[in-house]
Amino acid sequence: HELLAPLIAEEDMYSVEIDGRTDDEANHGTGMAGLGVYGDLTEAVESNDQIPIYHRLESVRLLKEAGANAGEPDLHAQLFAEAVARPEISYPDRNRVYCSAVTAADYRDRGRPSSWSAQVDSLAADADNAGEHPRLFVLSAGNTTEIAAWNTYPDSLSTNLIHDPGQAWNALTVGACTAKSGAHAGYEAVAAEGGLSPYSTTSAAWQSAWPLKPDVVMEGGNVARDGFGAIGMDSLQLLSTHHQPLERVFTTFNATSAAAALCGKLAAEIAAEYPAMRPETIRALIVHSAEWSEAMRNAYLPGGDRSKAAYARLIRHCGWGEPSLDRALWSASNSLTLVMEDALRPFKKERGKDPASREMHLHQLPWPREQLEALQELPVQMRVTLSYFVEPNPSARGSVSKYYYPSHRLRFDVQRPLDATTKDFVARVNAAVERDDEDALNAADPNWYLGERQRHRGSLHQDVWEGTAADLASRGAIAVYPAAGWWRTRSRLERYDSVARYSLVVSIKTEQNRIDLYNAIATQIGIVNEV
Repeated sequence: HELLAPLIAEEDMYSVEIDGRTDDEANHGTGMAGLGVYGDLTEAVESNDQIPIYHRLESVRLLKEAGANAGEPDLHAQLFAEAVARPEISYPDRNRVYCSAVTAADYRDRGRPSSWSAQVDSLAADADNAGEHPRLFVLSAGNTTEIAAWNTYPDSLSTNLIHDPGQAWNALTVGACTAKSGAHAGYEAVAAEGGLSPYSTTSAAWQSAWPLKPDVVMEGGNVARDGFGAIGMDSLQLLSTHHQPLERVFTTFNATSAAAALCGKLAAEIAAEYPAMRPETIRALIVHSAEWSEAMRNAYLPGGDRSKAAYARLIRHCGWGEPSLDRALWSASNSLTLVMEDALRPFKKERGKDPASREMHLHQLPWPREQLEALQELPVQMRVTLSYFVEPNPSARGSVSKYYYPSHRLRFDVQRPLDATTKDFVARVNAAVERDDEDALNAADPNWYLGERQRHRGSLHQDVWEGTAADLASRGAIAVYPAAGWWRTRSRLERYDSVARYSLVVSIKTEQNRIDLYNAIATQIGIVNEV
């Protein structure tokens, strides 16, 4: 294809099939590729502007068409691992983002780990090499394509669940939203502008113990309806590259495959800007940059319901919203984002004793305290994102409980006014670690969207605190601390001394032009570094 040829070399196309064919027969991989480098081509074809591209493509043909690979579902994990290995064997030193829009045809796992999703988690954590080379996987959530479901939108979103392997803890799972609402005369768009796409799937009916998925949503197109029912419509789809360019240069593309391709592009652009950044950090920045539209808030926070259960329901449908490259890379003067990459040893074992918790980390947050206190009752928002990769349990019982599946779990908590000193804050966190009590830390801190009981699901934890500037001024420290996992409970495997990497992103935001937080904090950080 003329638009793709400059961005993918022939030797960078692979296949896991016996015949070794790398071409696209299903008109799927080529559309993914077009969106993965150009984004939605609808605007690009109408413009004469140059399009800057800072990343290239590799492709692996996993299926020649839907359901084409014979065999039991357990083989999906093996095929997926082989697809990851092919390009890595040829070029082991490349900096990659892996994007897959191949999912199972049903959602039988309902959030529980499967052999396929566990393989994704293992590959992301690089479990076979002690975490030396972790990987970022961007996965589509899976699609709702039944007309009957579109006719019952939005109720159908709560019952059409994310497909395997989208439940993978370490993956960035992408659902679909839409800003496309211009249907032809005689039809109306099913989804309102800014709402969830009718193609999307959710984790609304999963048990609460499993991860909050999808992580984010991106453009996936819309469908239209008239008095006879719903129907797909080209004007409500994205535009991408066609797999047979001698017949057609462009084709329409949609659903969570389109959304995943756009998110893969976003991840690659962040990686190109910050090539040394960890995969865990890129995932954190994308989720941290996401925001809900008004349509999403209206749908799942009805009547201004701001309860923690309502926010959890919103996230299980819409993730944390639609991410933004600008928000992921830059901070405005009225907001600031701190990014920290670190590692700790969560567990230890002393002779004659069972493994126990070992380390927690305390990060001092360089808030401009004097400036914040001067603002008194001005509304301020603080967002915290903790991202890390777990190793899946090597035993079959890993699919039974969240406590047995991950190698370790990490949590965060922020100092609050009730902690008279930082020493008191540390003591409170230590006490909670000893009790392994999910309800202890935030019981008296209601200003979080989710709170302790809701946010610590999976291996990416995000929460938002809203309050006054004066209240935020007293929250000067954040703790990252461990909770139980099989590194601790399965001592015979002798993994209790393993190191756990993590990425922490913290931002604060105030109303526009009321305070220059960036310069105030930059000055403070400069002084600290000089000392």
